[in-house]
Amino acid sequence: MDFSDTPSDAAFRSRARAWLEAHAPKRGAGRTFKDDMDLLRAARGWQAAKADAGFAAITLPKKYGGGGGTAIEQVIYRQEEARFDTPFGVYEIGLGMCIPTLIEIGSDALKERYARPAICGKEIWCQLFSEPSAGSDLAALRTRAELVDGSWRVNGQKLWSTGAQFSDFGLLLARTDLNAPKHAGLTMFIIDMKAAGVEVRPIKQMTGEAEFNEVFFSDAIIPDDHRLTVPGGGWKGAMTTLMFERLNVGADIGLIDTLGLLDLLGTDAFADDLARDLLARWYLNDRGLKLLGYRAVTGLAKGQMPGPEQSITKLYLGRQAQEMADFVLDQRREYGALTGKDLGDWSAIERAWSFGAAMRIAGGTDEILRNIIAERVLGLPSEPRADKGVR
Repeated sequence: MDFSDTPSDAAFRSRARAWLEAHAPKRGAGRTFKDDMDLLRAARGWQAAKADAGFAAITLPKKYGGGGGTAIEQVIYRQEEARFDTPFGVYEIGLGMCIPTLIEIGSDALKERYARPAICGKEIWCQLFSEPSAGSDLAALRTRAELVDGSWRVNGQKLWSTGAQFSDFGLLLARTDLNAPKHAGLTMFIIDMKAAGVEVRPIKQMTGEAEFNEVFFSDAIIPDDHRLTVPGGGWKGAMTTLMFERLNVGADIGLIDTLGLLDLLGTDAFADDLARDLLARWYLNDRGLKLLGYRAVTGLAKGQMPGPEQSITKLYLGRQAQEMADFVLDQRREYGALTGKDLGDWSAIERAWSFGAAMRIAGGTDEILRNIIAERVLGLPSEPRADKGVR
């Protein structure tokens, strides 16, 4: 494990920091957005500025508008940008998962058409994988795509589609063969989110936000040249997308700084043994996850892709955010029930409490992540699966 930047990485960090100092508002500047459209305008402007500077999609090829850089440079840039108050949540799905998948497995024509507009901020993408009836079993999805007169007719429903209300295009996984085993009957497509037969319904969350959506397809048409995989090759395409998702593990989900609790609550809150034990456990978890992150960054610097061990980070972040926020709200007693956007540091605590539950589901439930860690990291026997290979 290497804790220091190489000379080239240090030069890149210095360049990124200088550009951010000149163009990005400092964190804590009190920047707020009136509504989703205000956020969208700010995000478009910031994305275009990053693209002009070569920071919009650092690992993607320059021929498509990316930075042509390394994965470690992408991590470095994210570390530096985290110190500033920049718009977040509009382009991350598209540029973190959808466009890298397109460049990895798409045709030259599709890459030429879609990659540059997304990187420059002109078009927004979402991922259309999860469904109400499939739960954590992605291969059990039921959205159907049928080949009709050279095009694909899509019917079905997707759920928890982050940013679909903003999106111009989506990466869609649908069932194209009802007679094949479930993993072998899927195909991946690009779908126009503004097309006839596509309806997006935002889901209001308890945080007051509406980040994710239900998406309904009623005889929506996709041209065959917008099929990303061979018919039946969708599962492999989905695994490509999830591989890129691992590069985004550890994004800010509202985790409360452990030692910052002392500033918020005062040392008297930790006068009893149980409170001190909790503080010590959270602090050790923070340090452990930070070291695991350093290990991943060192691997990236050596050209390695993130492995299944990154599931550990996701598993602990969601749970610990919820536990810590629960503790803080308890200590605040009746004031812990306050809600609103103008509560300073307490707003972050409320969001961690309410959104922590969602983070234990999104991107893989706690139960699925434990299976991944057990089987693919610790090498334990696989859980029995009665439906494996079943149609």
